[in-house]
Amino acid sequence: MSATTVLLVFGLFFNNPFSTVGARLPGTPFPVPSGVTNQLFYLQRDPNTNTVIYQLNVNSAGQLNDAEPINIFWIRYGEHGEHKDLNFIQRKFAYGLTAQKLAADKYELKFAAYSKVRFFLLKSPADKAFHVYATIANKQIQVERVFLRIEGGTFWVPNVKYIEFKGLNTATREPIVERIML
Repeated sequence: MSATTVLLVFGLFFNNPFSTVGARLPGTPFPVPSGVTNQLFYLQRDPNTNTVIYQLNVNSAGQLNDAEPINIFWIRYGEHGEHKDLNFIQRKFAYGLTAQKLAADKYELKFAAYSKVRFFLLKSPADKAFHVYATIANKQIQVERVFLRIEGGTFWVPNVKYIEFKGLNTATREPIVERIML
């Protein structure tokens, strides 16, 4: 059996995003991650409560890792809140992202699965901390949560109905929620 086959089998059976472990009943709220140092935002999606965390990647002195400014991992609520790294398939084809440094303290981020929305990691003029920003419906949002509504489909091609962005409107500092229908 080749290494690629082993990775595929492992990814499909042990880290299946459609797993019923942590399954969420309709109408049940999703958990809100807490206590994650340097959390930038998180991603949740149907059909379960497992959550992808996007965390600022800093060293022990608090300096940003320029080569890999964001650390990404799961909080597996269906497995007692265990933290797990994304597997190869998840990093390269779904929840992973790439970062390109544009200037000092400014990076463009691209999701592996969807590159039509531009995300930027940069320091906020308001609090001088790093945040992730996206422009949705002509509004700049300091992103706190991304939600994917999935209705059916397959492991490789889920039927994503919409992407919802929740955060702060940078112009007003008011909470905002915007959706992109797919």
